[in-house]
Parts: sequence; C-alpha cells; structure tokens
Amino acid sequence: MSAAGGARAGGERGRPSAGDRSRPPRPHALRRYGQNHLVDRNVLHAIVDQAKVGADDVVLEVGAAGGLLTRPVLERARLVHAFEIDRRWLPRLEELAAAEPRLVLHAGDALRADLAALDPPPTAVVANLAYNIAIPLIMTTVAGLTSVRRWAVMVQRELGERLFAAPSTKAYAAVSVLTQLACRLEKSRPVPASAFRPRPRVESSFLTFVRRDEGGGDAAPDAAEYAAVSHLVRLAFGQRRKTLANSLGGAAHGGVTLSRDDVREALLGLTLGEAARPEELTPPQWRTFAAALGRPRDGGPAA
Repeated sequence: MSAAGGARAGGERGRPSAGDRSRPPRPHALRRYGQNHLVDRNVLHAIVDQAKVGADDVVLEVGAAGGLLTRPVLERARLVHAFEIDRRWLPRLEELAAAEPRLVLHAGDALRADLAALDPPPTAVVANLAYNIAIPLIMTTVAGLTSVRRWAVMVQRELGERLFAAPSTKAYAAVSVLTQLACRLEKSRPVPASAFRPRPRVESSFLTFVRRDEGGGDAAPDAAEYAAVSHLVRLAFGQRRKTLANSLGGAAHGGVTLSRDDVREALLGLTLGEAARPEELTPPQWRTFAAALGRPRDGGPAA
C-alpha cells in the first residue's frame, strides 16, 4: 500500500510489449510510499464494477499511479480528480490527461490539499489507500466533503473491519463510531495479497459505503452536530479504559464544562450503567448521549 494512495494500480512486471517499448519502464514500487501495485486485472475490473460510478459522478482518486484504475473510472464518470504524490508517475498521467480532458491531475499529497476547493466538487471517492493514509483520508472526506455520497476504497483488511466494527468488540474504535454515524456499509470484498506486486504481508478489503440520507431517523448528523459528537468520541476513546464519567468529566461541551454527574445522568437516560465505557455505546447512542450533554442544565442556557 502507498503513503500517497495505497495499493497502486499497475501492470505485471516484465519486459514491455512492442507497443510499450517507446515508453520508459514502469517505476518500481517504493518502500517509503508503501507501494504495492495491483496486478490482478480480474480484481481490478471487479472493484470498478463494485464502485458503481455513474455518468454524473465527479470522482476523487488518490494514488493514481499508472492510471490502470483511472482509465476505467474515466469511462463511467463525468470527471476524475486524480492525486499522485510519486512524481515518477506524472509523465504517464500527464499524457493521459492531455488525451482526456475529463481527467484533472493534481501532483502532490492529497492530505495537504484543500479538497473542499476542488471544482467541480467530488461526489465519490474511488481509491487504493495505504494504511497510513486511509483513516485520515476517509475521515477528512466524510467530515469535510459533504458533496461525497459514495466511497469505494481498497484498505488493509484490519482497517476495513475496524471502520464497521460492532460495539463492545476489540475492533470498535472512534473511527468506527464516526464512520457509521455518517455512512452505512454496502459491501466488503476480500482481496488476497497475491493480487499485488510486491506482495504485501497483509490481506486487503475493497469496501463500498454510502453517506446516510438526510432526513429521517437514520439520517447522518449535520456538520455542527457531527463535530460535537466527534469531539466527545475522540476524547472518550483516547482513554477507553476509563469510564465515560471519568474521561469526560471536566471536558468542554456545548459551551459548558461537564461534570461527572452530568455524564452519569446522560448515561442513565440511555438505560446504560453509570460505569459505562466508550465501546459500549452504539453510534446512534453516541448521538443521543452528546445531545443530552449539550442540553441546558440547572435552569441555565447552554452557550
């Protein structure tokens, strides 16, 4: 997987075909970027189908590499914003962009870019993501790119399991709560290490998930509510061995400083024990819990 974009799309290594001999050889994988090129074309076509990119979609791809994923996505999408941090791939991508005006190439680190300024704004994320970029990239697009309605991403299997883990399990973490608050899992496809060169030491999963519809009981929270819940979730899971009363007592929320009694009272309202820990709350319970803690107390308004 890659620091810029994960398990990179690439071709089988070996001698170039006659049609490729005029081009420089494909760059080899760089360990500093954690690159593992996707070489199984059957897997490539299957994940493009699973991504369900439509003719109206503007796709954000991170880690375009040689463009093997970019090309079939371009066949289906309105436009593709492709990011690549490894400059050795840029000549190939620039050649593709020159021939295809619906490809907008961005050279550099996607995590340092102002993704909210992309024009037109992305409606889908389709990418092969490295372990060290996957969480921040997914969280950035979930929280900061409300135009994105669909994600189709290759991630390390352990991370994929963590994103949609159930409460009260070892894998359940802050990213589980925050991803599931805004999104629902559609499909998870295992991808074996043999599909990549060089072969990684871990298994991978290709996940598709979608943003929860606005309105209705299962709706995603708006930006302000999501930020408020996120603040509490991160505080609590940062001290997950502590009870919520101990980890959140003294924290600022809703313009006030929470007391341990405030936290215990809110937990009792959820029919949870006063000694509940963060992994015991489901994502909807976290939302209700945060709302209860933000209500006025002692007759005074919450700021």
